[in-house]
Amino acid sequence: MEGDFIKINDWLLPLSWLYGLGVGFRNFLFDLGVLKSRAYKTPVIAVGNITVGGTGKTPHVEHLIRLLQDKMRVAVLSRGYKRKSSGLVIADASTPMKEIGDEPFQMKQKFPKVTVVVDKKRTRAIEHLEAQKNPVDVILLDDAFQHRYVKPGINILLVDYHRLIIYDKLLPAGRLREPLKGKDRADIVIVTKCPRELKPMEYRVITKAMNLFPYQHLYFSTLEYELLRPVFPHEKRTALLSGVNGQNVLLLTGIASPRQLLEDLTPQARSITPLSFADHHDFKKRDIRRLNEAFESLPSPKCIVTTEKDTARLIGVEGLSEAVRQQLYLLPVRIRFMSDQDELFNQNIIDYVHKNSRNSILAQAKDDHKSQNSHRSGDRPRTISFRNH
Repeated sequence: MEGDFIKINDWLLPLSWLYGLGVGFRNFLFDLGVLKSRAYKTPVIAVGNITVGGTGKTPHVEHLIRLLQDKMRVAVLSRGYKRKSSGLVIADASTPMKEIGDEPFQMKQKFPKVTVVVDKKRTRAIEHLEAQKNPVDVILLDDAFQHRYVKPGINILLVDYHRLIIYDKLLPAGRLREPLKGKDRADIVIVTKCPRELKPMEYRVITKAMNLFPYQHLYFSTLEYELLRPVFPHEKRTALLSGVNGQNVLLLTGIASPRQLLEDLTPQARSITPLSFADHHDFKKRDIRRLNEAFESLPSPKCIVTTEKDTARLIGVEGLSEAVRQQLYLLPVRIRFMSDQDELFNQNIIDYVHKNSRNSILAQAKDDHKSQNSHRSGDRPRTISFRNH
């Protein structure tokens, strides 16, 4: 598995060692309390990773939104990566994408009842939310596993199945943004983007290799796709597609890791032509010309498939040809927990929020375990927290 998924630049390992010293010192200051992590009255759930590149944060945050929004007032707090504004911005239905960033924009459009806030300074944003006349009941921190100035009640670490952190190295030789032991801060670890046919032996191998503490819960999730939707539904267009079967597909992505999407669509389409850009790519005129030309060159029947995040950045651009506008579809994605773990995960989250305390049941288990281990030494325990395997 290591050789299949991780490419290590060995000649950069000395620089990784220096990088690790810097990041490790920062974490050491937080652990000592020199740099302060602040806890809040409002339940806070953080979702993030310790790697460069996409691990599926947005679909997992959206899963939490769906789980909680009908039961309580939910806020999503993001830094608003690559937005054109500054400071604290609370989104409403008319807030443009450039003011809050593509991912917060996507979530506000999909979940209009949810409070979406962007602010690089998360502590200020949480204080603002708590000072409201009708404060929210739970705050979801997007991409905040390494933002240690806030102490969440539940800390969720996402790990891409295709780039398992246990086989990776620190930047710049690998993709880790901090040493592997950073995973010990997680209450929940989710191995994301798993193949749907993941075998029981692979569950056991990954679980053992992750080497988690008993207070940490390990889950596995995979991607599931909804029906294709037209990006420009108001346009005059041909018949809507129920799928890509028989189509020559131009797969347009500006995300960190399109690999799983490409693998999932390839067996269904007549052909797949990837047109890939960097994560959060701001589409320029030359990019639109390239898109128009690439689509024009494809044989019929043909369509363009893109992601929800890319759609947020495409709907306002100029220069799309009429053919592209008529055949441009977004592919909504959800996550599904594997091995019948959905109920267990959902209940862990709901139990924590209903306690309305900064200390979740998972965090309390962690504190108890650390207290017990402070009086003894020995090998680190391992856990298998999935069922039926």
